[in-house]
Amino acid sequence: MELKGKTALVTGGSQRIGRALVLALAGAGCNLILHYYRSAEAAQETAAEAEALGVRVLLKQTNLSDGEGAASLADVSNVDLPPVQVLVNSAAVFSKDSLLDMTVDEWSKTFRVNLRAPVLLTQAFAKALPSDLGGAVINMTDWRTARPYPDHFSYSIAKGALDTFTKTAALSLAPQIRVNAIALGAMLPPPDQDQAYLDVLASTLPLQRPGGVQVIADSLLYVLRNDFVTGEIIRLNGGAHLQHP
Repeated sequence: MELKGKTALVTGGSQRIGRALVLALAGAGCNLILHYYRSAEAAQETAAEAEALGVRVLLKQTNLSDGEGAASLADVSNVDLPPVQVLVNSAAVFSKDSLLDMTVDEWSKTFRVNLRAPVLLTQAFAKALPSDLGGAVINMTDWRTARPYPDHFSYSIAKGALDTFTKTAALSLAPQIRVNAIALGAMLPPPDQDQAYLDVLASTLPLQRPGGVQVIADSLLYVLRNDFVTGEIIRLNGGAHLQHP
């Protein structure tokens, strides 16, 4: 897919990994619909950085827990942008719970954001895409779905379902729309930790270093540009999957 001039929708695009994805797409010449929920100031700053690269950016504030709000993000019929041809489902919540202490409310919130929103957005995107245009969906997932976190029960289950959705949607939407996922490992420190925490964690990996956001951005552009890749889940984890549990 040639990205220059296309419109891309990125959820959770205001900061951290989402910001890196937005700026990578802007650098490739994509106009952006940048979704955010609470981080309005960060979203405006990211939008300004993207616009400085010569593209147009539309900010959309939506609570992805709201099914109707999630689906409406793909609608650009009332703005001066080409149809959305790239959808990046990046927004997520990283809830901490276990099977024994999980609550219905936390389980439901996690699934609404991490699974239902990507599904509804992909559905709306596919329905809105003109039949003479090709499209691509990228779901941001976690390599630990293959080796689940015991203390992030709802998150692990939702991301595992997102992996299955990626493969199923790739079959359902081919050949017009390709659907892939990028499964992340040790990329950035958690919001409540510092770089030292990440460096210690990464030192145990075969590559002995954290990934950082640039490798995610590079992988995003590779998958989007390669028109013969669909239904794949690309692991970015420094070789962690090669180690014994």
